[in-house]
Amino acid sequence: MNLSPLAWLIIYISVGSVLGIALGHIKYKGVGIGIGGVLFSGILVGHFAHAYNGFDLATETLAKTPAEEILHFLQEFGLMLFVYAIGIQVGPSFFAALKGNGIKLISLAISIIILGCCITLGLYFGGIVGPDAAVGMYSGAITNTPALSAAGMMVGELSKVFTETSLDPAVVPKAYAVAYPFGIVAILITMILIRSVFKVSIDAAGNEYSQSKSKGHDAPIDINVVVENSDYFGKTLKDIACIAEGTVVCSRIKRDGILSVPTKDMMLVSGDILHLVGGAKYVTKTASEIGTETKDVLTTHGSTLTVRHLVITKNNVMGRTLGELDLESHYGIVVSRVFRSGIQFMPDPNFRLAMGDEINVIGQLENVRKAARVVGNSATTMNKVPMLPIFVGLFLGMLLGSLELAIPGVPAPLKLGIIGGTLVVAILLARFGDAWSRNHIHWRLPQPAISSFKEFGITLFLTIVGIRAGASGFWDTLTNGDGLVWMAWATLISIIPLLIVGFIGYKIAKVNYLVLCGVLAGACTDPPALAYANGLHKDAEASSIGYATVYPFVMFLRILSPQIMLLIMSASFI
Repeated sequence: MNLSPLAWLIIYISVGSVLGIALGHIKYKGVGIGIGGVLFSGILVGHFAHAYNGFDLATETLAKTPAEEILHFLQEFGLMLFVYAIGIQVGPSFFAALKGNGIKLISLAISIIILGCCITLGLYFGGIVGPDAAVGMYSGAITNTPALSAAGMMVGELSKVFTETSLDPAVVPKAYAVAYPFGIVAILITMILIRSVFKVSIDAAGNEYSQSKSKGHDAPIDINVVVENSDYFGKTLKDIACIAEGTVVCSRIKRDGILSVPTKDMMLVSGDILHLVGGAKYVTKTASEIGTETKDVLTTHGSTLTVRHLVITKNNVMGRTLGELDLESHYGIVVSRVFRSGIQFMPDPNFRLAMGDEINVIGQLENVRKAARVVGNSATTMNKVPMLPIFVGLFLGMLLGSLELAIPGVPAPLKLGIIGGTLVVAILLARFGDAWSRNHIHWRLPQPAISSFKEFGITLFLTIVGIRAGASGFWDTLTNGDGLVWMAWATLISIIPLLIVGFIGYKIAKVNYLVLCGVLAGACTDPPALAYANGLHKDAEASSIGYATVYPFVMFLRILSPQIMLLIMSASFI
């Protein structure tokens, strides 16, 4: 076929993606490699494209071809989209998680790094591999490209120091390429083994995480109570202490068989049935003070009242408090609950509303409709993807990732890289961006958009990683020379620390399994492993939180660790 080089690139990426997604859907006893399948299909496509279609990533003078430049850009852009979506998703919960189990999770991730470095140094001092192959295998085993870059630069700097050992900077990326795919597999194997050995229930782990998110929040419950205490006859709702304080809400009242929405100035009479909503201890206390609980159901069916969930989508409402909105006074409706990220909150007057918050309201249908128009409640807005904040976020992430931190004695400066910078910026914007922009820009994305960016980004990234490895002689390196040796030792560098820390984290440290999977992926800064972990449960937040919690700290250490190991290796020659 007489196709342009660009057309061939699209074909390679498309075929690799299709085959890989199909491969990922194959499961044995419920276990499969998931999104990791596109990496291996990409290797296959790249190999055959190079062998039979003249697809090259470098010229005879080792200069990069235009195809290589395009693939590199698409690979990095895909990964940026993936981590940006992750950051936006976990941002609202990230700092709460950091204050909760943050230290424990970071400690586990650091332990994985230290163990991996010890094994690598052991291989070098045991005379099994040279320093160049050692740091290349290490970088591939932890699937960290910035570590590869830092290691390659330092190998060049230290080539004169290793007087008895010749260093070849070209060995570093070769060892990396062989080790990388099996580094990913090692993480997946670790997740699968922990799940199998401890017979982990994914649904139970998901429910456990959901409950842990609500820890510290007295999730609202509801009780119907009959007014029997004469001390409250003729008193108003605001004379009831917990209602006046906002810890309990009376969302409906039944008097003489008629259901209505109460106002705080409504006077109580004997026999009134109140529907109280609030934290368990406050509702129970209020109910015991004013009367006794009843099994009567205060349903709105057959009445003139309706209950609705209204979604906050209007710009002029975001950032305002429920007290400032004051829907009760303006529209005669009661807000009984607020839902954010799956957690129920009491409608405190000081509760500040954000994009996507849902308020549970009760009132006359026409009044509820008026309130809906005020807050937005627009499905179109929730499904619309705002482009401006996405590209602003990517731009800021690139700037942050490019900042360099020079450390005396270390040849290569440290930096987050554009991927680490994008993740950190996305987390900060999701948590603080609305306030920083004074609610002129809203950074949270609709869930369908987050899912689409994550799936597209990681599929593009992994497919191209595979294609580039396959077209760069992956099979030849694997089957000839030291390829198999590098692969075997790199697998140990990766899997031994993961297994040790993974088993300790789950069994002794009692870390939630889904969160632990995110930590294992984050400890290796491995988006493909995170994508696999995200696919374990319908709510990907647990694994994403684990990943995002350790990622910024791990990224610095992963970049620094091969440089430190090379300095240790070179000490005997100085």
